[in-house]
Amino acid sequence: MAFPSRLLPWLAATIFFFIAQCQAKTVTYDWNVTWVTANPDGLADRQVVGINNQWPLPIIEVDKGDRLVVNMHNGLGDKSASIHFHGMYQTNTTEMDGPSMLTQCPVPPGSSITYNFTVNQNGTYWYHCHTDYCYPDGYRQALIVHDNSSYFADKYDEDLTITMTDWYHELTETIAPTFITVDNPTGAEPIPDSFLFNDTLNTKIPVEAGKTYLFRLINIGAFVAQYFYIEDHTMRIVEVDGIYTDEAEADILYISAAQRYTVLVTMKNSTEKNYPIVMVADSQLLDTIPSDLQLNQTNWLEYNSSAAFEQAVMTVSDCSDLNPYDDMGLVPHDRMALLENPDISLDLTVTMQVLDDGADYAFLNDISYTAPKVPALYTVMSAGDQATDATVYGDYTHSVVLEKDQIVEIILNNGDTGTHPFHLHGHAFQMIDRYPPYGPHFYDYADGDPITYNASNHTAFPEYPPRRDTFVLPPQGYFVVRFKADNPGVWFFHCHIDWHLAQGLAMVFIEAPLAIQSSVTIPQQHYGVCEAAGIATAGNAAGNTEDYTDLTGQNKQVAWLPGGFTARGIVALVFSCVSAFLGMGMIAFYGLSDIKKGGGQVQTRREEVREHED
Repeated sequence: MAFPSRLLPWLAATIFFFIAQCQAKTVTYDWNVTWVTANPDGLADRQVVGINNQWPLPIIEVDKGDRLVVNMHNGLGDKSASIHFHGMYQTNTTEMDGPSMLTQCPVPPGSSITYNFTVNQNGTYWYHCHTDYCYPDGYRQALIVHDNSSYFADKYDEDLTITMTDWYHELTETIAPTFITVDNPTGAEPIPDSFLFNDTLNTKIPVEAGKTYLFRLINIGAFVAQYFYIEDHTMRIVEVDGIYTDEAEADILYISAAQRYTVLVTMKNSTEKNYPIVMVADSQLLDTIPSDLQLNQTNWLEYNSSAAFEQAVMTVSDCSDLNPYDDMGLVPHDRMALLENPDISLDLTVTMQVLDDGADYAFLNDISYTAPKVPALYTVMSAGDQATDATVYGDYTHSVVLEKDQIVEIILNNGDTGTHPFHLHGHAFQMIDRYPPYGPHFYDYADGDPITYNASNHTAFPEYPPRRDTFVLPPQGYFVVRFKADNPGVWFFHCHIDWHLAQGLAMVFIEAPLAIQSSVTIPQQHYGVCEAAGIATAGNAAGNTEDYTDLTGQNKQVAWLPGGFTARGIVALVFSCVSAFLGMGMIAFYGLSDIKKGGGQVQTRREEVREHED
């Protein structure tokens, strides 16, 4: 009896699955996280977060299907920690996602935690601390999932990882108090001191003529996006944020914090010249540019160690004149079709506003994310049937409860003049619209009135929308994304500029909470971390276990300003007061100083000047 031909694809897939399972292995890392001293830009020694007394940190490398186990001991002594494996969907393991006060407690000094999950994805990722300002101190590195079955596996000779990042000479605990403060009412972000390439500068990457290389490009920075190009070489994009794409040629890429591109680059046949690899920081994100800040960095493809290593020649006067590839033009290789007819549509607006303490905060629909007293996942696990009621997660976590398999649409309008790279945990979303697009008009609305999404008047949605987990929101523009709620868990949606996350630019999706209860088991060790940190493991956002709808005592965002004040108003008031004080000072100096008595009259300096003029 002949085997039915229609079943051959199913048989092949089944055989491949079992082969993959047989080949899968457990990859274990034992990490002691401590402070070490580093000076990657050659300008200043500083304390950084090291692993096993080493920095730069180790690159995690696994194969698709492997089990990854990371045993982390917090030896920092004075700082809590965690690990988020950025881009990992954590299917059925939301408890391993890592953000503090969402899926776990922060790991206090002297405590340990184990992350244990199966990697069922492929591509380019990274890991970083997800606890209060900790990853700008160097606690971040690449995570690579190798896949020998990718459609481009036979198209390259060697696989190389390139990270790019902003760099500060001071600890974030020193910088942070100068950021969210009454002394910084405009919310100007701290300016980096340097920009690094593979955690150093002036890197030479040896290459062989004629070979094709797979470059994995990762922005592991906390703030600044980078333009990236290789002089006189074309990049062919094959993956973004772990999603394989059809090949797309690009001369320049714009890579925000947390984004990844994987590109194929074929070398020239001649070895007479070395070629600059160029990073240009997006200066539009910087409120001021210090005279000693080098915005463009040159590293090299080394064809010939005896040839010159020349600095790149910039052909534009401003980075905004560079014209990067628009990731909206990518086509996913798997041809996943547009998710139609969303079950829930969230219309959100980003704003930055000054609150009652005089400091600048970030908002989604007037809510500035404020962490709960109990991790949201632990509220899910302890709330019973009430876990489906968004109330129990608090007024200021901006939690939205999703039902299993709902199609979710997020419309994000930007009322701020800066860009914001938004990241969604647990999913890669479909990017179905963005305006303005990358290119010469990207900053058109930065200095004018915002433009908002109009559901009845928009560009046609792509048939096969590109997908990624981090998408850039244009200045005073908008984007629209969709995803399917098919991964029960507690998932953060937030701006990946770490300063903006600290200001509250985030919200939470509680996805299929009853399914979470039936599928997730939180390890006893994780509960022990909470006990060591003095954090409750049951109750609502306020820690109330008697009445989950009673939020008395919950953490709250700072109070609003008195009625009638706005962010612009308070800033105008501050500067008006400053101007007034300066004016009064000038009057006092020129009008009242050096008072002299002459002929029984009071004579001022102004009158003296008039007398001399006469």
